[in-house]
Amino acid sequence: MRSIIFHLAFPVADIPQTKQFYGEGLGCQVGRETSASVILNLYGNQLVAHVTHQPLAIQQGIYPRHFGLVFTELGEWESLRDRCQTHQLEFFQQPKQRFVGDITEHYTFFLSDPFHNLLEFKHYIHFESVFGAREFGLVGDRI
Repeated sequence: MRSIIFHLAFPVADIPQTKQFYGEGLGCQVGRETSASVILNLYGNQLVAHVTHQPLAIQQGIYPRHFGLVFTELGEWESLRDRCQTHQLEFFQQPKQRFVGDITEHYTFFLSDPFHNLLEFKHYIHFESVFGAREFGLVGDRI
């Protein structure tokens, strides 16, 4: 058992749709739930979806807000990519390689859940780029 896990709470509008996207689509284990919230296990990390009655904003791009996972093994990233395609989840950005030839080169794709939350799943070619490569001096897209 891991001694530290990540927790993220995020807004949704409907628990059954949440369970369909995250449980059936992404393969999250569904935990405790009420009519207003549900706990999801995303690769050993705790996501908690909370129903809100406030309008859910649609972002025009991937910034400023998204969440996801960094896979240490390309095969695991490919397996999730394939699962998302099989379950016809909505890709906000199709699978691709970003920053080819740079120290920060990685495979990535973005999903949009039914409530406009953006999720990114990636695998770095050079693992040290996950937290390091400070001398490179860029985070995200070149603007």
